[in-house]
Amino acid sequence: MSGFIAAAADETVARAERELEALVAVSSPSGDRDGAEEAVAVAAALLPAQAATQRLPCSSPGHADDLLAVLEGTGERRLLLLGHLDTVVSHDRHRPLERAGERLEGSGAIDMKGGVVLALGVMRALAGVPEAFAQAALLLVCDEEWRRAAFAHAPRFAGWEACLCFEAGQCGEAGEEGVVVRRKAACTLRVEAEGVSAHSGSAPDRGRNALLALGAAAACVASRHAPHGPDRLTVVPTILRSGEAFNVVPDRGELYCDLRADDEQAFAVVLDAVPRRHDGVSLRAETIRVWPGMNSRRATAGALAGAGRRLGRPVAAMERGGASDASHLATAIPLTIDGLGPRGGGAHSPREYVLTESLRPRAEVALALTAELLGL
Repeated sequence: MSGFIAAAADETVARAERELEALVAVSSPSGDRDGAEEAVAVAAALLPAQAATQRLPCSSPGHADDLLAVLEGTGERRLLLLGHLDTVVSHDRHRPLERAGERLEGSGAIDMKGGVVLALGVMRALAGVPEAFAQAALLLVCDEEWRRAAFAHAPRFAGWEACLCFEAGQCGEAGEEGVVVRRKAACTLRVEAEGVSAHSGSAPDRGRNALLALGAAAACVASRHAPHGPDRLTVVPTILRSGEAFNVVPDRGELYCDLRADDEQAFAVVLDAVPRRHDGVSLRAETIRVWPGMNSRRATAGALAGAGRRLGRPVAAMERGGASDASHLATAIPLTIDGLGPRGGGAHSPREYVLTESLRPRAEVALALTAELLGL
């Protein structure tokens, strides 16, 4: 292992727990401007002094501006590091970081403030070798967890040599450290129902029950679930809201479903399957969040092999069903690698955790890939 990788990993791991504690201490649910501003301020304070920062308008209206930090070098290559600061955990469920055995537990720890800590470590390492790059940038967005608008930043980085995204890491089948080179396309399907209200005791049959209609729509949509089919399509109803009183036929409501597939064209089949009416209730379906798939297996094979040689152990190319902003950047930067964060679990819950034992090997993987991509 090179001196660059070993020394930078030492420094990153020495600081990781304190930096993670500072970031997790900030409750930053997606869409909360004050929480995002505080998280951005913490991240900016942990950047190397050489990094110039600017705020970019967020893809989602009403959100705090995203953070872009750029190191200017004298080399030729341009490398983008990518992460997000928002979480799915609300303020009232937020938990600061606590050590529980070999776990560092706290809201947003694994998704993805732990990854942000490793990305900051890479930026500090790169600040000491400006001859290796023309530009090295870290983009931290504030809306990854619940973005409905189109991702705004990909065109800015078109033509850059590589992108490293720091979502949670994982292990391969043989226990080797793995990174993500393939992700499914993702879609959120919303169904809105409009029925007729009536008293559920004295005149129940005068109503048209939106809740029952949405239940039927959920069953219809779920019947398209085909994880072993040609597109590996998964369809999961996740949220149903209807009714405001226990003694009233609900006249309206909404259903949300999560869709994943290798090809986003498969989502149209599910959308078309939603009936327009059910038992007198009008149903209107729409896709409100469509993210592209990502398959950078071929483009990244050489970089993974080279990083493995630098480490003296293999780095496995893996796939994951969950969505990530890496998929958006992969449309502009074919050599995009995700899953460079620490390993852990419990994502999207207040008890998310980072495995402390994973911090060192994951930092080494990120630094080895950085060294390989920049020829260090």
